[in-house]
Amino acid sequence: MNFTKKIFATFMTLLASISTFLPSASADAGISNVMHKLEVSSRDSGGTLIFSDSPEYVRKNGILYTDTVSGDARILFYHLNDTGVRKRFAIIFENASNGNAVINITRGGISAPDRNYFSVGKGTQTMYMQDDFKDKIELRRRERKVYQPYEKYFLLNPGQLIHGICDLYSDKPVKIFLMMYPEKADPLEFLDRAEILPKDKYALRGTFKNMNRTLTLKNIYDGERDGLGYILIGDNVNDLFKRGIDATDGSEVINYGNYGINYTLNFQTKYSTRFCLSPLGGHYAGALRYRYYGYSGVIQTPRYQLYFGDRTPPEPPHVAQARVEGVSLMTDRTELTELGTYRGQVSFEYSPPGASNLPVNIVLMPSK
Repeated sequence: MNFTKKIFATFMTLLASISTFLPSASADAGISNVMHKLEVSSRDSGGTLIFSDSPEYVRKNGILYTDTVSGDARILFYHLNDTGVRKRFAIIFENASNGNAVINITRGGISAPDRNYFSVGKGTQTMYMQDDFKDKIELRRRERKVYQPYEKYFLLNPGQLIHGICDLYSDKPVKIFLMMYPEKADPLEFLDRAEILPKDKYALRGTFKNMNRTLTLKNIYDGERDGLGYILIGDNVNDLFKRGIDATDGSEVINYGNYGINYTLNFQTKYSTRFCLSPLGGHYAGALRYRYYGYSGVIQTPRYQLYFGDRTPPEPPHVAQARVEGVSLMTDRTELTELGTYRGQVSFEYSPPGASNLPVNIVLMPSK
């Protein structure tokens, strides 16, 4: 993912640095272009994340990642066919128990393969957030099955990216294989002789426990009192990256960007409050779901174009440090996409989208 190649370079270049700021609001309104960090509590929970993004650029056939899970789990894969011929991708489930196993796919998302990474990332996350994909897989003792929903999506031309995510529950231990293989080969026969491919230098693959994270605003947001506020996601300071194990070699790994982690963001506001998402690390294209007094829906980020975040210039170190410590500035180069206006309790379901850069700000401001 683009984030992996920029993480250390962009970690300290998160917001716009520009000499001309937006004019402050009137003194009567009491609002300026200074944003203050809002305190949140953080709690991790849930099952096991299987994350496969290394090697990201796949140059030979083989197993990209494998591990065994049971109970609640999530699979996230992100790979590009970096060969000169067409390839197929497969998810293969193997019953690792001595009895029959049932795997219930509770939700999922996948986009048609494409060379436009933002289109693939945004399409996959939009489908996942719509939460209307279900499936069921039954396995006899030690049986293997290939899983390729939307089968045509699993055939990749040279240079095309495949990206998908699914949540599942397995009542028995099942071994999962994620594999790239020749177009005409039988995947189960090829699996018997396939080797595990070494990870690339970014090492973005592994098994991570507690695949969900809940961030809850500690205090009720009062726009008249608090002015512009923000919370940070995916900066590894305020929101730490998950650590796990690469099951193929036992090494410790870090999920730079928390890809595949599903966030619930809980807010309570005193007055009508406008919510926006602001990208801080570069190009960004995704989707999230809001829940508000019995209503829910999916919002694409950004709403009216494929991506944004490309107009945000780097910031100098002292501005970056101020943001980490709790103060940022909204400038005429700060890019925002609307998440809606709400009063009282509202929550968002969010996950870092594939192909996009982190971190992001969730910005709160008085609706007026």
